Amino acid sequence: MNYNSKIFIKKRNTYKWVVLLLALNTLGPATAQQLSKKKSPKSEVKVSKEKPSAYLFTYFTGNSNDEEAIRFAISNDGYNFRALNNNQPVIDSKQISSTGGIRDPHILRGADGKTFYMVATDMVSAKGWDSNRAMVLLKSTDLVNWSSTVINIQKKYPNNENLKRVWAPQTIYDAQKGKYMIYWSMQHGNDIDKIYYAYANADFTDLETEPKQLFFSPTNGACIDGEIIFKDNKYHLFFKTEGAGAGIKVAVSDKLTEGYVLRDKYVQQTKYPVEGAGVFKLNNSNDYILMYDLYTKGKYQFTKTSDLENFSVIDNAISMNFHPRHGTVMPITAKELARLESKWGNAKDIMSSADAKEIKKTNIKADDATKQVHLPVKTGTNLSAFKPDFTKFAGVTVEPKTAQDFTKKSAVKYTVAIEGQPKEIWSVTASVANNPALNGFYADPDVMYSEKTSKYYIYPTSDGFDGWSGTYFKTFSSPDLVNWTDEGIILDLEKDVTWAKNNAWAPCITEKKVGNTYKYYFYFTAGQKIGVAVADTPEGPFVDSGKPLVDKLPEGVSGGQQIDPDVFTDPQTGKSYLYWGNGYMACAELNEDMISIKPESIKVMTPDDTFREGTTVLFRNGKYYFLWSEDDTRSENYRVRYGISDSPVGKITIPKNNLVIAKDKEAGIYGTGHNSVIQIPGKDEWYIVYHRFNYPKGITMGDAAGFNREVCIDKLEFDKEGNILLIKPTHEGIKPLRK
Repeated sequence: MNYNSKIFIKKRNTYKWVVLLLALNTLGPATAQQLSKKKSPKSEVKVSKEKPSAYLFTYFTGNSNDEEAIRFAISNDGYNFRALNNNQPVIDSKQISSTGGIRDPHILRGADGKTFYMVATDMVSAKGWDSNRAMVLLKSTDLVNWSSTVINIQKKYPNNENLKRVWAPQTIYDAQKGKYMIYWSMQHGNDIDKIYYAYANADFTDLETEPKQLFFSPTNGACIDGEIIFKDNKYHLFFKTEGAGAGIKVAVSDKLTEGYVLRDKYVQQTKYPVEGAGVFKLNNSNDYILMYDLYTKGKYQFTKTSDLENFSVIDNAISMNFHPRHGTVMPITAKELARLESKWGNAKDIMSSADAKEIKKTNIKADDATKQVHLPVKTGTNLSAFKPDFTKFAGVTVEPKTAQDFTKKSAVKYTVAIEGQPKEIWSVTASVANNPALNGFYADPDVMYSEKTSKYYIYPTSDGFDGWSGTYFKTFSSPDLVNWTDEGIILDLEKDVTWAKNNAWAPCITEKKVGNTYKYYFYFTAGQKIGVAVADTPEGPFVDSGKPLVDKLPEGVSGGQQIDPDVFTDPQTGKSYLYWGNGYMACAELNEDMISIKPESIKVMTPDDTFREGTTVLFRNGKYYFLWSEDDTRSENYRVRYGISDSPVGKITIPKNNLVIAKDKEAGIYGTGHNSVIQIPGKDEWYIVYHRFNYPKGITMGDAAGFNREVCIDKLEFDKEGNILLIKPTHEGIKPLRK
């Protein structure tokens, strides 16, 4: 039984399918398979003269009702994608599905070069992972208007009473049969998930053959999320294994529907859980992209390969202004791209896509109501002759195209023209913004000046992972606190730590001179415990001590977490102390080896009820200053307070006005907290290093703002009595320090 959707349908004559010999280096793998040379059906071939020059990414975004729907994104190069329609659905799931939800869309260019096919899972995850029995078939000749049909496997075919789920269908053209083959995974009863196939009818409105098992796993393991790529006269079936050691493997055959031999190795380049492998060939290249959904991290990973066997990660080359789940990419032509832009593109997105290397792209602010956009740029940018380099999509023009003077008081006017839409005039401004200080999402920064290298270093939490699920630490170096260099990963829990593998949070570091050499002691959170690793240079590599330094609550404390360490060496005594705690502030003196504490010295010294986490300690003019964060890092009101003591172990006195830094609604700055402080050597000059929500999107992200944060630096000053003056967080940040 099937259900025909009528919202996009125009009655069409049944196609007389023709076979088109399409080289994969022309249309890529998201198209009909290459025609076998053994038996070539005699049909007239209609070839489009225009070669693909761009890409269409079809995807869904999550597990809530409004997220389980087909969305489109486009790219000129296969690396940098931008969502169409403001990342909203391009097709209403409720109009085309039996459940009201659509997941795992796969898109294919047909053998005639001009017809397009999509298939997707008909499912609402809130009803349970074993709740769906159907898939949706869609067809279009223009990528804009789609006809659709629901195929309920359980109702259509007998003996499927114990069918539990129908997942992740895909389509490939079988040139031998002149038909489109659909393949997907199913689970019956307590059996494993298996990949099946059946052929669609000529109208792509139904299945005309019985489902048959496509791949027989020699390990008898579950198989889902299949993707078949035809290369070198071989069919490469990518799929996800389930159970122990789950990941992506490949089976290869010289026949489409049988004979697949497993290559028994995983091809994903991560230890995180993955699903939804998608493979596409880059235009005008012999290289392929294998991408997959790191579904526990809220991220996609892209890898590159030329042989479908060896893959290298290219995440640093990838950008997306959306967070996709399981989807596929298909090469498209300039005309097709222009058609998509005409339907779902908008001027705000074009003006938000400025790509000049000087621009801090995640901090562009565009206002559709006022037609204004502000471009934050890096220090040293010549704003008197600056070219923003707005992304050039087919069907879109932005003028003027030459460099403009952004130093004038008035904004520069740009005209945006999208084919089929009225022209819009936008006012564009640009200014230097040294905040955020680091490029990308990072949080909980600890800052250090190294006597050995005469450089400054920031050691942050690697952010941007759902639920604070990062597993590695990096460091960044700078000669002037403004120009920062990414020094790479210094400690990876997966590789370097045996006692914890998750939640790499809130590190701190200190430099110690031992004889004529320097040692670096790096204290970090992992699995809600605190560890320590040691290196000979600030950039590492760091070697873990092999066990946690702090792994239990202090005596008398009944709640909270062992997180957020801070290390402080008292300049008056030379003794070093470790502070830590969420929900409480604890302190202990470190032994001379710096990798163990004196248990008898552990002391709870929570200053007051505003204390949440993130202790940092500094010494100035005979006084010890304790700074901490109040509220939750997901709250816009996350902020820093302080107290003063005559001793590194308290008692802490709370000044009347002890707020250090807080949100600035007018500036759009929120969630300012978890800081460290740096004193410029030899000077009474101080700076605060902290994180905030991503600007400008963070305040719209809900709880996700709390793990999409960015590191900033502003000046910290004292009054004559030694009180810390309230800091106004800025976008401008500080100017480069001069030696």
